[in-house]
Amino acid sequence: MSTRVTTPAQVEGIRVDQVVTSGTFSLDGGTWEVDNNVYVVGDDDECVVVDAAHDARAILDAVDGRVVRAILLTHAHDDHIDVAGELHDVTGAPRLLHPDDAELYARVYDSPPEGELSDGQVIEVGDLRLRVLHTPGHAPGACCFHAPALSAVFSGDTLFQGGPGATGRSFSDFPTIVESISGRLLTLPSETLVLTGHGDATTIGAEAPDRQEWIDRGH
Repeated sequence: MSTRVTTPAQVEGIRVDQVVTSGTFSLDGGTWEVDNNVYVVGDDDECVVVDAAHDARAILDAVDGRVVRAILLTHAHDDHIDVAGELHDVTGAPRLLHPDDAELYARVYDSPPEGELSDGQVIEVGDLRLRVLHTPGHAPGACCFHAPALSAVFSGDTLFQGGPGATGRSFSDFPTIVESISGRLLTLPSETLVLTGHGDATTIGAEAPDRQEWIDRGH
């Protein structure tokens, strides 16, 4: 079941649907139960899927027969990509991932994704433009997708309500994620809605005042 997201700004005909899926995340020998946010963004004819977590059928229900232009992967932790292959097989849409996450992706899939993401790249769906922001730290190839016309950013696991994504595991680094958030996300307008990879949405204005607190606590 999907939920329609209300963004601070609107583009005529464009909608954002959120699907919450449940499964596991495994890394460094541990496995955890997780709920993931998947976003389907587009108009009545076409869409993109942001992340591909756990339940392809639920995601396809939100797609609702539209042409899927791309499967945009914020990073390659297994909980964000585990049904990307199934979605690709059903829709034919290319999986797009930043190349710095190739090693993580290869832990799940034998062959590379169909395309790459790069910083500053613009992805068009309907009348909406999504700009790729490379925001390493949680993972080397972590990316966010900024939709200025919606005043929203899809942050993956880079920024959450309450601070940065986790950096206590392999392939992650706390100073790097703070630099990414500070330079790429906190510079966005304060009203920008942050649509996260897990949990509740937040805004840039709600998170920016706590930057020094994150640094002081080290996570």
